[in-house]
Amino acid sequence: MVENEKFDHIEERLRAIERGRDYPFADMAKLCLVPDIVIPPKFKVSDFNKYKWTTCLKNHLKMYNRKMGAYSKNEKLLMHFFKESLTGATVT
Repeated sequence: MVENEKFDHIEERLRAIERGRDYPFADMAKLCLVPDIVIPPKFKVSDFNKYKWTTCLKNHLKMYNRKMGAYSKNEKLLMHFFKESLTGATVT
């Protein structure tokens, strides 16, 4: 019975896509934290010492900016990848 329900659900999703009906998550760009970001080809995030919320945030920001210095003019890129330098729960 469960398998039939899964199959029916998949069929429903396919029908929605084929008809062009607005389906949840159809526009993935709206889910992006930083809209209209352009990530350069072969871009690799630098290795960071993760911020653990127990040291000075100002020092962490300075370190992040130094490591991402080559992209300092690309504010959207800096914002998009900042979360990679954090650990634990963050406020979004």
